[in-house]
Amino acid sequence: MKQGDLELAVVLPTFNERANVVPVLEKLALTLADISYEVIFVDDDSPDGTADVARRIARENPRIRVIQRVGRRGLSSACIEGMMATSAPLIAVMDADLQHDDTVLPQMVAKLKQEQLDIVVATRNIGGGSMGNFAESRVRLSNLGRTLSNLVSHTPLSDPMSGFFVLDRRYLLEVVYDLSGIGFKLLLDLVASAKRPVRVGEIPYRFGVRVHGESKLDILVGFEYLQLLLDKFVGGLLPTRYLIFALVGSLGAIIHMILLGALIASGLQFLYAQAVTTAVVMTLNFFLNNVFTYRDRRLQGRRLLSGLLTFYAACALGAFINLWIASYLLGHGSPWYVAGFAGLVISSVWNYGITGIFTWRKGRTLQPRTA
Repeated sequence: MKQGDLELAVVLPTFNERANVVPVLEKLALTLADISYEVIFVDDDSPDGTADVARRIARENPRIRVIQRVGRRGLSSACIEGMMATSAPLIAVMDADLQHDDTVLPQMVAKLKQEQLDIVVATRNIGGGSMGNFAESRVRLSNLGRTLSNLVSHTPLSDPMSGFFVLDRRYLLEVVYDLSGIGFKLLLDLVASAKRPVRVGEIPYRFGVRVHGESKLDILVGFEYLQLLLDKFVGGLLPTRYLIFALVGSLGAIIHMILLGALIASGLQFLYAQAVTTAVVMTLNFFLNNVFTYRDRRLQGRRLLSGLLTFYAACALGAFINLWIASYLLGHGSPWYVAGFAGLVISSVWNYGITGIFTWRKGRTLQPRTA
């Protein structure tokens, strides 16, 4: 295959998909026999050695490329990295778990070219499409996601939760700088980031059954979807991560008051009750932020303890700043509620900035590979 003849790049984001590498490549070879294509595996440093398997095949097959990401994770960001790594004019994104019906790819490519579209989506929600053996609860969640997506996207999509689509490279370059890169739902991100009406086509497909490996869907995936929606609403005004950090802090404040009241009611002196409550809530905030706010930098193993200690230190200093700012404003004539709110906001920004640098600093946060 000559590079100048390359027509289509198929981007496959992977994490622990070792057993699916060979089967998906065999299926693509049959489906795309009449198309000049390449396959780009973007692997988030899978412990099962997915990248190693793909690299061994790539030594013999020039169509195969591998990007192994170390210290970075996330399906959307992986797909963006893979899409930007190809020179192909058309780019397909699909899962490597064999649940996406690769046989519709030629139809998607043909439709995009013939109708001069920006994106063609493989959808489960029009005639001929199917959710497969999705549980009823999963179907309801998918329908809820479709309803919520209409809040940020001005382009109607029957299946905005789809992870299977083909797009024109020119459209990608048009929107790439506005992409959030959050979570698993890149299609919605691509469409919602457009400054103009998006030319979208749809092809029905039936969602298949996973043969190897485990599904990556969990409650945190749903949370990341909500985070993406939030980013599209206010991402240009405030960092979405800060809003989640503040939300966790607000929840902690409510729990603090409830627990403090309960301890005082039980007979514990105020200072002791305040100290216990502060320690409990700071610890809770740390773990909630580790799971939700900084999921992509999540601390594990021994780094949890050092992270917790730096979080304690940052928040203790933040509390001192809060009191100092509030006292200063109160002493210079500000109403108590203005002084209190100002101290809270400034200490919140301090805690967010310092913990982002020292507690959840960018770097390798994943466990070392074992395979």
